[in-house]
Amino acid sequence: MRILAIDYGDARTGIAISDPTGLLAGVVKTIREPRPEALAEQLCLLARQYGVEEMVLGYPKNMNDTLGPRAQKTERFAQTLREKSGLPVILWDERKTTVDAQRILTEMGRRGKKRKETVDAVAASLILEGYLTYKREQEKGT
Repeated sequence: MRILAIDYGDARTGIAISDPTGLLAGVVKTIREPRPEALAEQLCLLARQYGVEEMVLGYPKNMNDTLGPRAQKTERFAQTLREKSGLPVILWDERKTTVDAQRILTEMGRRGKKRKETVDAVAASLILEGYLTYKREQEKGT
């Protein structure tokens, strides 16, 4: 089962798509599209192109577990994705993924513009990895 993970942003959105087995992150990219409707269309096109069966959308909770305006915007976007794609869209706690992505890129020596262009895609990969690990653990428990 292919899964598409999304690190939703105002200007750039990071994307990671699992391999066909649903075990590893495969395709990773960044989409520059500030309009939610147009972004949703692009994501639906990618989902069809890769045979995605489920989407995981990073859910920006505050560190104290509360929800702010960004989380509400993400909830609206999740609903748009569900309506346009007909696929399940899971909201996944993304706390610290961007910080972790920036740390990873720093350790790799990525700086400046190259780093800015890649951080969202790396964050999407981290969202996908977390979700895939969760799914594997759930399968073992059943």
